[in-house]
Amino acid sequence: MGMAVKQANFILPEDLLEELKKNTSKRQQSKVVAEALRKEIKRLKFEKALQHSFGAWKDDKHTELKSGTDIFVRKLRKSTRPGRIK
Repeated sequence: MGMAVKQANFILPEDLLEELKKNTSKRQQSKVVAEALRKEIKRLKFEKALQHSFGAWKDDKHTELKSGTDIFVRKLRKSTRPGRIK
């Protein structure tokens, strides 16, 4: 079964529309635009999440990472190796 679709009308820069027409068949144009729009929306959401979470990490709440993540990750890996006695 296919995904529900709706028609939308957009105004695009003339050069961008010409590139789309030149590089895709008429049947592929909507798919290409939808895929590009999905990627851009995903990027925008990620950027928004980064901006929203900026400053949420506080050193006083994560003292184990003050000296850097390398040491912390090595400790984690060492403690989870099979056959190791702690």
